[in-house]
Amino acid sequence: MQFLPPSCVGRILRFAPVSFLLLFSASTPCAAAETIWHIKAVHPEGRLLDVKALDADGRVYDVKAIEVDGNRHIMDIKAIKNGERLPVKVIVSDEKYAPVKAIAPDGTILDIKALTSKGEKLDVKGVARNGSIIHIKVVNTDGKLYGVKALSPTGQLHDVKGVKMLANEIEAKVAGVSVAAHVKALPQVETRE
Repeated sequence: MQFLPPSCVGRILRFAPVSFLLLFSASTPCAAAETIWHIKAVHPEGRLLDVKALDADGRVYDVKAIEVDGNRHIMDIKAIKNGERLPVKVIVSDEKYAPVKAIAPDGTILDIKALTSKGEKLDVKGVARNGSIIHIKVVNTDGKLYGVKALSPTGQLHDVKGVKMLANEIEAKVAGVSVAAHVKALPQVETRE
């Protein structure tokens, strides 16, 4: 059996803590930098309406888009209830317009609504589909549709859309709830008419 000379052992022990820290930090995931975007509906008169999640008791919670590490190409939309991030999804339904809801871990559904200055709570729905994209709009009491946008702290706008990954009607089940599409914030796309 061969032993290291004492001078080598001293050097190894001197650098062991540094080596351990480098190895540990390389294998430990770092917290990702996040930027929180606001979710708003755009009224035809130019006003912005807050989009919020409401529970069965009428309590109101924020709905936000979350940019992670500068990735603005596809951002998750979450309802923030008591610090917990709840997924926002287009729910499977037979209604004319597909409901957009937040889903708690126990399967409880929270409504997603646009709130007017007059206290009205307007539905947020999936109103049309083009391929794998579901267009999400606010439906006012007259049936008119308002766009739903993600607004960054620096004033950038993204569209809020439902995204389907599968051809099936049921995209996934979240806490036992059948989901038709995932709700995401996407860069605005120029359309030509």
